[in-house]
Amino acid sequence: MSTPPLASGPEGTRALRALLGVVLDALAAGDRARGGPLPAGGPGAVDARVGDALGDVLPEDGDPDALATLVRVLAEGAADPADALCAAHLHCPPLAVAVAADLAAGALNPSLDSWDQAPAASALEARVTRALARHAGLADALVTTGGTESNQLALLLARERHGPGLRLVHGANAHHSLPRAAWLLGLPEPVVVPAPAGLLDPAALDAALTTLPGPVLVAATAGTTDAGLIDPLPAVAARCAAHGARLHVDAAYGGGLLFSERHRAKLAGLDAADTVTLDLHKLGWQPVAAGLLAVRDPDDLAALHQRADYLNADDDTGAGLPDLLGRSLRTSRRPDVLKIAVTLRTLGRGGLGALVDRVCALAEELAGQVAARPGLDLCAPPVISTVLFRPARATDDAVAAVRRTLLADGRAVLGRARHDGRLWLKTTLLNPHTRPADLAGLLDLVEGSTPR
Repeated sequence: MSTPPLASGPEGTRALRALLGVVLDALAAGDRARGGPLPAGGPGAVDARVGDALGDVLPEDGDPDALATLVRVLAEGAADPADALCAAHLHCPPLAVAVAADLAAGALNPSLDSWDQAPAASALEARVTRALARHAGLADALVTTGGTESNQLALLLARERHGPGLRLVHGANAHHSLPRAAWLLGLPEPVVVPAPAGLLDPAALDAALTTLPGPVLVAATAGTTDAGLIDPLPAVAARCAAHGARLHVDAAYGGGLLFSERHRAKLAGLDAADTVTLDLHKLGWQPVAAGLLAVRDPDDLAALHQRADYLNADDDTGAGLPDLLGRSLRTSRRPDVLKIAVTLRTLGRGGLGALVDRVCALAEELAGQVAARPGLDLCAPPVISTVLFRPARATDDAVAAVRRTLLADGRAVLGRARHDGRLWLKTTLLNPHTRPADLAGLLDLVEGSTPR
């Protein structure tokens, strides 16, 4: 048996060029077989198709057609975020140029735990992260796997700066990763502040900060997962300043508004934060993963410093080799910054801002269509690109059943969110190619699936 080709080196590009044709054909075949935003039949049917295609996971002899077979079954069984009717989650259709850049990153396989494994990638990451942090009004940023890791890092940096007695205060609308991070880090039980209408209440925050002793970290949200709402950041920042509390803003969703001249004012007050979570595999159209944690004070990052002689020996760093271990909680990690850098340079602020504007306009269009239909109720006008609606006069059980019916049939992927004590269908519009007619078709499906 001949030795299989590598992805890089003298023969790498030739081997990849041949395999890319196989992958692209299999993706197209899988997409045709699926025929919609989601595979029909539910979990059992998908599992059966995967099992048939996979067969023996570790056979005695290899199968030269495995790449085509498994890519096809993965595509056939995918939830396709590029389908206009796949609109449940903060799950974007990635830009082709970003996916192409990710291929290069995978082929070269640099690992950003030491300079000698990633010379250009480490220099690229340092420049891009600083530029993105400055765009958000801060000083530096670390690349993460997404909002969850960024939020955890924010709490870790705050704990190392202020001590293990640090108390997290967050709104009832906060992402679940924040209280989970407090638990993982052994911090005291977080204080949860009411969030009437889905927004952190500054008066309730002020009352909580007045009674809490010791160091406090307040976490606000710019783009809630359920409704896409943005906490009143200037008022929250003012309360934090008055009480000497540290401020973290989870802008994993809403941070993309920074690219838009039309919408960035919604993030007023973001630059008052000590740390900010950003996530470009949402309103940045990147393949997963593309998270960042931006920091106001670069000295906070000293808490992450570690020494391993084989990676960052003192004489090497003294001779000018960059020390990368303090740039992440991970050791081996991909150069996710490449696809981000390629996207930023290819589209520029104007291009990315136009995509943001487009999906926000689509949300306004959908809200208008919902409001015009007597058979549907609109929760509220959208703030970013999320719209909550439900069949009029339906019970919560009926709302949930509509969503599951559409999922089982493979006709539409809608999310669910509880707001004002009721269950709503959730659309998160991240596909800039969606048309008003697609949105009308989605509403037709919902109304047609609602029990009379």
